[in-house]
Amino acid sequence: MLVTGASRGIGAATARAFAVAGDRVAVHYASRREQAEEVAAGLPGDGHAVVGADLADADAVAAMVDAAAGALGAIDVLVNNAGIYEAHPIGATTYAEWQASWARTLGVNLVGAANVTWCAVQHMLAAGRGRIVNVGSRGAFRGEPEHTAYGAAKAGLTSFGQSLARELGPRGIAVMTVAPGFVQTDMAADYLAGPEGDAIRAQSPLGRVATAGEIAAAVLYLASPEGAMATGTVLDVNGGSHLRM
Repeated sequence: MLVTGASRGIGAATARAFAVAGDRVAVHYASRREQAEEVAAGLPGDGHAVVGADLADADAVAAMVDAAAGALGAIDVLVNNAGIYEAHPIGATTYAEWQASWARTLGVNLVGAANVTWCAVQHMLAAGRGRIVNVGSRGAFRGEPEHTAYGAAKAGLTSFGQSLARELGPRGIAVMTVAPGFVQTDMAADYLAGPEGDAIRAQSPLGRVATAGEIAAAVLYLASPEGAMATGTVLDVNGGSHLRM
């Protein structure tokens, strides 16, 4: 199985969860190769791989997925976890900054994930089975002020997954999305440690944010044989911080 953005946070926790379950994992990184190698070295079992690519580079994505498949012998599970989260408040950025931030965010979070998926699906189709779990966000449904490209990308990723679930179901491939709120990771550390941290935790009736391990457990279930009937669905794992019908 292949996990993108697995050098830290949710991706690293997901890699560990699958390895504990007995899977061989390809740990993807964009720039943190040393951290990805540390994650892979710490996984139980053997046969794991480390693969790198800038997900905004379509050619690099294709080479990365093929390298993962070559190292593992197959790709039966893909977890699209990699993402960037950068602020671009519409009233405080220049037009050039606005365009650049949108291009970077969609290039990784949506188009990059779509390209990884296309490449991985070719291997799944050959085997006649597969699971794809997209790591979305509650921001796809409640909005992401000052991070509009992120919210838009996650909404697009959710729709992308639902469309593929309908297209690929007859081919033995299930596609789902897990939608966390804030998670205790390096990416969120500054927000959670800053003056807004208490307010963020108070958004949940549980009074806290999720751990990366809790998100990984949800991904593991969705990718399991028992999770097949969840294809096309979105599993909210946000501690009740955002509720929707």
